[in-house]
Amino acid sequence: MPFIPHTEADVSAMLGAIGAASIETLFDEIPPALKTGKLKDVPAGLPEMAVTRLMQERASADGFWSNFIGAGVYEHHIPAAIWQITTRGEFYSAYTPYQAEASQGTLQLIYEYQTMMTRLTGLDVSNASLYDGASALAEAVLMAVRSHKTSRRVLVPKSVHPIYRRVVNTTVKNQGIELVELDYDAATGQTVLPADPGSFAGLVIPQPNFFGVLEDVHGMTDWAHDKGALAIALVNPTTLAVLEAPGKWGQTGADIAVGEGQPLGAPMASGGPYFGFMCCRQDFVRQMPGRIVGRTVDLDGKPGFALTLQAREQHIRRSKATSNICTNQGLVVTAATQYMALLGPQGLAKVASASHGGTVALADKLAAIPGVTRAFASPFFHEVVLKLNDNAKDVLRALRAQGILGGLDISGWYPELGQAILVCVTETKTAADLDLYAQQLERILSKRREAPPCAYKS
Repeated sequence: MPFIPHTEADVSAMLGAIGAASIETLFDEIPPALKTGKLKDVPAGLPEMAVTRLMQERASADGFWSNFIGAGVYEHHIPAAIWQITTRGEFYSAYTPYQAEASQGTLQLIYEYQTMMTRLTGLDVSNASLYDGASALAEAVLMAVRSHKTSRRVLVPKSVHPIYRRVVNTTVKNQGIELVELDYDAATGQTVLPADPGSFAGLVIPQPNFFGVLEDVHGMTDWAHDKGALAIALVNPTTLAVLEAPGKWGQTGADIAVGEGQPLGAPMASGGPYFGFMCCRQDFVRQMPGRIVGRTVDLDGKPGFALTLQAREQHIRRSKATSNICTNQGLVVTAATQYMALLGPQGLAKVASASHGGTVALADKLAAIPGVTRAFASPFFHEVVLKLNDNAKDVLRALRAQGILGGLDISGWYPELGQAILVCVTETKTAADLDLYAQQLERILSKRREAPPCAYKS
């Protein structure tokens, strides 16, 4: 039952004042066929103990899996303190920060978040988050086109996450913006830059790319700048604890950096909610969508925080707005801020190093199994593409039967790779986890080789 403060007498008085016979007559323009009536499929209410048991049963139905799937969403350890703090009432139910006099705590937290993100990316300015990594990349493409003013073409490597590319295309396709796909080298998995790209507004540089491969970010950044275009860094924030920051790529650094913030303290949670981050050079701050919080002093010289550079109304000016989809994921940003503060630079570096080391160890173990080879001979971070001489979907199904989510089948997205899986390791995996994965994969492939066609069932 929703909380409605009006009594029947209140409702009758208001209806009498406007001359309406009933609430239904206020909505008589809605055709009867569109009205749902009562919700017949909603079950009856349950007492608290029964609800608790039901939710425990639903949770246990998910099971426990040794997870080796990444592909943009990563299983990192999240200290218990992160969400204990984030879900305190001060953060969980905080009012929108448009009213600075009532939102100093929220504004200060966002300011701290922005400071941490600029230090991670090596760029001048951070906004106060976007909806997710894919839409953040779409916003960066729009931002590059607005800033360039001449060309409406943006180069996007094929090694950018396929779903990100779909989201960007959906966002820009009706705005006269052309996305030019760049192929990757079959041996290295790195982007191949065209000899004659023509005029373009921006180049997306994934680091690492969807395959987990590390790109030549310095060369790509300088190449884009030499062509008069912007360099858009698409990065995993965990990597920035150990890899070169986008602001230091090439001679002058990338112009915009975006990515998915989920690795910074957000659980996988069946796909969300997550948040997108965006940072840029000072030159392009006026083109940056979303909120920006600044630090100032009041008339008494005391420090304070307020939204800056952008008026609230700029987000609702339709076609003249900087962005119409720059949704701010404030609560998840709160968790990310707590996560970065709690771990600090050294903790983040340990997470990144452990993830990379685990992936190297697992890749070596799996590549030693007959019928398994690495797809690319390039350095990688914490994901690697493995090619199988068997059906990837069937092999992953057999691993799942053993409680192992063995990776993501990317054969449909990249048929030229054959039967290929994308495998990820984070700091949550132990040496025993890696050994078990390798043992089960070797057993499954061996059994499938020995079995008659269609005889093996996982």
